[in-house]
Amino acid sequence: MSIRVVLPAHLRQLARSEKEISLDAEPTQRGVIDALEQRYPALRGTLRDPATGQRRAFVRFYACEQDLSHESPDRPLPAAVAQGNEAFRIIGAMAGG
Repeated sequence: MSIRVVLPAHLRQLARSEKEISLDAEPTQRGVIDALEQRYPALRGTLRDPATGQRRAFVRFYACEQDLSHESPDRPLPAAVAQGNEAFRIIGAMAGG
């Protein structure tokens, strides 16, 4: 299944990719991240801890205007993302106040 993924500028630079890419991936967070890391090895360890597989604290996942960051990585993504109508967005969270 082809999933559209939007990367933030710092990850695009690291991966040397365009802002939006298409990946053949299972329509879950884990599937998308697995495919992303396979295609762009420079991103391994930037989105999730390689030892635990847990999402990094300052990385957020969004789709269809919903924060999916705390959802199970194996939960299916919204149908609009799975069908390619909406993008899966990876965002670097801001800290401070």
